Amino acid sequence: MSDTIAVDARITGEGGLKDVRAGGAIFWSFKVGGRSTTLTFNITTGPDSDNAPEWNVALYDSTGGEIWSNYRSRREVDVDIHGNAEKELKLEVICPKGARYGDEVEISISAGKSEIRFGAVARQSILVLKTQMDQEKSVADSLASKANVGEKDIYAIFSPAGLRGYVFVEGMNTDRLREKTRDIKKARSFVAGETNIEEISHYLVPVSTVIGIVEGDLVELVNGPFRGEIARVQQIDQSKEEITVELIEAMVPIPVTVKGDSVRVIEKEK
Repeated sequence: MSDTIAVDARITGEGGLKDVRAGGAIFWSFKVGGRSTTLTFNITTGPDSDNAPEWNVALYDSTGGEIWSNYRSRREVDVDIHGNAEKELKLEVICPKGARYGDEVEISISAGKSEIRFGAVARQSILVLKTQMDQEKSVADSLASKANVGEKDIYAIFSPAGLRGYVFVEGMNTDRLREKTRDIKKARSFVAGETNIEEISHYLVPVSTVIGIVEGDLVELVNGPFRGEIARVQQIDQSKEEITVELIEAMVPIPVTVKGDSVRVIEKEK
């Protein structure tokens, strides 16, 4: 007869801190080993735990069966492990839809002397809103007028010059973002999924107003004393972002220097 050797409970894997969107879920995988393993959970929320909405925390086995969740009254659960093998588990954390920027949860799971910690922080979402073509600014203005109505969960609205048919909207609660666009007639629908600051960063870099304009282009002046006049581009000053044009219908050709954003190209030089 051989003696049975008791193996101390152990937890292996990587914990750590992750960002999560309101209403979104994140996961960690880890393993537990040792006979008669009892897992003990400790969950803390912040920074204002008294007023923060409740996070949903659940533990699953490798088949997706729920082992424990924070909706149960117990802080402990027994995990059956055969022999000296390890059992793979998955921790799921769902951020409440009413979460505010910076709300956080910390979960520690211990088994005997072994412990692993997980953390999640609520972050904003960036959604892409489809609009009627050439009505991006109108939609952005209409949405901006709603930003301070009710829950103030719209952080930014961005309509990049040159991007037709789309507006970027940053906020916390994606359901409320969708709700606030429903009666904006020239707004269409949100693109499925989310984007991030890295994907739209090139729109945040100032672009010269004279890029794309070349000498000989036919332009319309869109502001200033010659608004509505048609002119031909004679010279371009890249450093000052200015162009010199000559009015087509002027009796005497007069060169006029204007800023690059004061004209609209209507016909390219052939």
